[in-house]
Amino acid sequence: MPVEFLTQEQKSRYGKFIDEPTNEQLAVYFLLDDNDKKASYNHRGDYNRIGFAIQLGTVRFLGAFLSDPIKVPSNVIHYIAQQLGLGENTLEKYSYSESRWDHTREIRQTYGYHDFMKQPYHFMLVRWLYK
Repeated sequence: MPVEFLTQEQKSRYGKFIDEPTNEQLAVYFLLDDNDKKASYNHRGDYNRIGFAIQLGTVRFLGAFLSDPIKVPSNVIHYIAQQLGLGENTLEKYSYSESRWDHTREIRQTYGYHDFMKQPYHFMLVRWLYK
């Protein structure tokens, strides 16, 4: 007998921004420490720097990477841009950049995020859920 963990509404909302994050949420999930800033600045071009940082904050906040990494609320863009000292308008070029896929791999590797659809992480998650 299959068990549904999420309602249809929860499934439709998963991995998406429903509302703008609050100031408290911005401070928790989108605040860049020195290591985060260093990782962002290691990329060429301002659009890659801000794009990397936004993807990092997004995966922290949502638990997933967005299929279109620049479809984020304006307060997220503003908050990240201020921290990096970059213009908010540089982000648009990032959506056309192939490096965004490299950034997701780098974030997973550097920060220890895993794709739970792949083994052995899927097995580990299922085992944890059954416990």
